[in-house]
Amino acid sequence: MRDNRVIARDLLQWYDRHARVLPWRMPPGGAPADPYRVWLSEVMLQQTTVAAVKAYFLRFTDLWPTVDDLAAADDARVMAEWAGLGYYARARNLLACARAVAEMGAFPDTREGLAALPGIGPYTSAAIASIAFQRPETVVDGNVERVVSRLFAVETPLPRAKPELTVLAGTITPQERPGDYAQAMMDLGATICTPRKPACAICPLTDHCAARKAGIAAELPRKTPKAPKPERRGIAWIARSGDAVLLEQRPAKGLLGGTLAFPSAGWDGRDLPPPGPADWRDIGTVRHVFTHFSLDLTVMLGDLSGNPERGELIPLGRIDRDALPGLMRKVWDMAGPLLAA
Repeated sequence: MRDNRVIARDLLQWYDRHARVLPWRMPPGGAPADPYRVWLSEVMLQQTTVAAVKAYFLRFTDLWPTVDDLAAADDARVMAEWAGLGYYARARNLLACARAVAEMGAFPDTREGLAALPGIGPYTSAAIASIAFQRPETVVDGNVERVVSRLFAVETPLPRAKPELTVLAGTITPQERPGDYAQAMMDLGATICTPRKPACAICPLTDHCAARKAGIAAELPRKTPKAPKPERRGIAWIARSGDAVLLEQRPAKGLLGGTLAFPSAGWDGRDLPPPGPADWRDIGTVRHVFTHFSLDLTVMLGDLSGNPERGELIPLGRIDRDALPGLMRKVWDMAGPLLAA
């Protein structure tokens, strides 16, 4: 009979020796982590890799060492520093949450209290409660889903298997060292129980794994085939006036919300005219893949013959390419050689 307490024990012993060193973590068995750093890292890690997040995390915590510092930050500065991480609703929620916590005086120390904050869902609230406050919450991300599906040989395909996997994960979550255990599960999935070619021979849970015993570990978790992504088309305008180019602040809500971008239309539900009078010419098309659709964006370049109807003309030398969202960096890269000519 499976002894789930042994699973947690074996995993924690492995974690004590092999835990990844990450800038938001405390060493295994050490003091609880700073909830601000845990929260910030978890928000950044949504839909993004650890390797990509490290530099952003270090820059954010250098600029804004505490949640109060972040709460007092200028919105545009935070959005600019976030550029490149994508999913800009996260950055808007980040500021809203920081300001809510600053007003409260501290982060709530329970999953329920954390879940009431802007932008914090079931996974993130459980992760913060577990890692920062040592609450024995069940923390389930993609890595944990994969580990649990193999441990219990769950053949129900994702996403339908999510509720079952959460229940099973709860049966092995320990009362002792829950924060280390949550991070150990994440590390196991990221480094050993990987999507392809899991390293079962060196896995600390190999003796407990039903999928390994059945010879199907590499086949799990099963997934329902994804439908093809819809295709969208749109236009971006590069409006030039002397040595300046027109940029506009996108609406606070919606795709690329709150970011500085070239005027565009047709792809995001907005049917807008060109931003000003110009002899527009097509200079090419950029391709960009969002989570739910793929986009072909035609780039139009023109010299303004009158005042722009929206946006702000910004000198080329003051435009920071890296502060633009990914889609708009592609537009800039296409237009750059022509703007410099």
